[in-house]
Amino acid sequence: MHKLILLGCVVLFSLAQAKMVDGIAMIVNGEAVTTSEIRAVQQQLGVSKKQAVDMLVQDRLQKSAMKKTKIPETDVDNKIAQIAAQNNLTIPKMQKLLKAQGTSWSKYRKSVKESLKKQKFYREKVAATVIKPSEDELKLFYENNKKDFVIPTSISMVEYSAASEDTLKKFLSTRQKTRGVKSRSVKKSTSNLNSALLGQLLQTQNGSFTRPFNAGDRFISYKVVSKNGQKSMSYEDAKGAVAGKWRQQQQGKALKDYFEKMKTNADIRIIR
Repeated sequence: MHKLILLGCVVLFSLAQAKMVDGIAMIVNGEAVTTSEIRAVQQQLGVSKKQAVDMLVQDRLQKSAMKKTKIPETDVDNKIAQIAAQNNLTIPKMQKLLKAQGTSWSKYRKSVKESLKKQKFYREKVAATVIKPSEDELKLFYENNKKDFVIPTSISMVEYSAASEDTLKKFLSTRQKTRGVKSRSVKKSTSNLNSALLGQLLQTQNGSFTRPFNAGDRFISYKVVSKNGQKSMSYEDAKGAVAGKWRQQQQGKALKDYFEKMKTNADIRIIR
């Protein structure tokens, strides 16, 4: 599913800037696939021409299948705000950054809306076909993929705290000294972190901040400085991650199967 979302961004951004005369390579259920799209997917995703064509055919089949899938503009606004917060940007700063990169705000909104449509379509049409795994299946998956469940032994961070969430959010959006925000350097062993916080820290890149969370008497955000050492997680400690990784793999297979079946009844015409 993530590849499809990334594919949508490649199509919307890279091809809008194509300077050469384009040609139609094929038509899938009335939707054209152009030669420049194929080249763009090959270059940006590092895949062969056949893989690029297969991905674009799947993209067109999905567009055809989800024509009735609707996404409110408020959902697009909320998603953009979430993306901005995750990157510690204000909306105006994000707009300036995109403009500097040659991407208009309307094209960016369109790409976000398309991603949300694909996610909604997936949840409604495909996800329900994935059967919950047994404990034995998860244990076998863990044994065969131990390399995917390695974490740092400790994480060095700067802890920022404030009495109110708004004060902390103000600091995170401006990155300037803010009254009421305290900071201190900390180094925590991953063995001593609860699973929710550990998961959030592992997903946060070095130099980036976690989202603010309620610590009871204050709100906290961590800036991850470095992740140190390595250790393999036991099955019990990694159980949540194992289930998530297994589900991701199975969902990918389910999505492929869904469109393979759809492809058998599709109207696909090769032009060149």
